[in-house]
Amino acid sequence: MNKDNGARRPAGSFWYGVAGGAAGLINGFFGGGGGMILVPLLTGKCGLDQRRAFATSVAVIAPLCALSAGIYYLREELDPAASLPYLLGGLAGGMLGGRVFRRMSMPLLRRVFAALLLYGGARALL
Repeated sequence: MNKDNGARRPAGSFWYGVAGGAAGLINGFFGGGGGMILVPLLTGKCGLDQRRAFATSVAVIAPLCALSAGIYYLREELDPAASLPYLLGGLAGGMLGGRVFRRMSMPLLRRVFAALLLYGGARALL
């Protein structure tokens, strides 16, 4: 770790900026999905373990998604009333996912994430 003005930062802090920028770009372009690029960058370039990368991704993506939603709302492309049922379901799913996440082994978590990436890629191509 490097010291910079008394603050401890990881040696790969450049890559944190690149990873965050890539996630923001993907979120801004597609309206979501930045975490799909963020997790591999956090593990591969930033040196985070898989579990910490997933948790960090959620912390980064939440405000990016809020920003994207705000932009869509200002452009009058978002109907908040229509999105409410999805939000409620997402909150319940997030709570359940968080509980399962803590108990899931890392090899299984990696496989589930890889399967999700493959599924999303196949859906996008077909």
